[in-house]
Amino acid sequence: MKVVLLKDVKGTGKKGEIKVVADGFANNFLFKNGLAKRADNSALSENAIQKSAMAFHKQEEINSAKELAKKIEGKNLLLKIKCCENGKTFGSVTSKEISEEFAKQGINLDKKKIDLKEPIKLAGIYTVTAKIYPEISAKFKVQVVPTN
Repeated sequence: MKVVLLKDVKGTGKKGEIKVVADGFANNFLFKNGLAKRADNSALSENAIQKSAMAFHKQEEINSAKELAKKIEGKNLLLKIKCCENGKTFGSVTSKEISEEFAKQGINLDKKKIDLKEPIKLAGIYTVTAKIYPEISAKFKVQVVPTN
């Protein structure tokens, strides 16, 4: 029996796929649990519409990620933090502070997307990468300056 999967089913397929499964499996498991529906003309056309909508939304996400990467690429952030005389900071600069500094400039970058290997604990200039989307990333510089 041909079915359209409504959700991911382990060992069978992913959401939106059209699969041929045994009649008993379809009737006793997939249909009862709302995991699939019979692949008739209306279900197939609905599935095609959903796939095109998903592709459109994914492309929109990629475009917005590229736009954000262009804004961030090559930026220089200046962060002032209390330091002792040898340049060591009291506390550290984390991705949260970097994200907040971008927010002050009108750029919305989630702190989880900032790839900071470890918090910055010394004054200086650091190159940081933001992984915005799986294949889209941007590099920028963070300058940590001591305040008195």
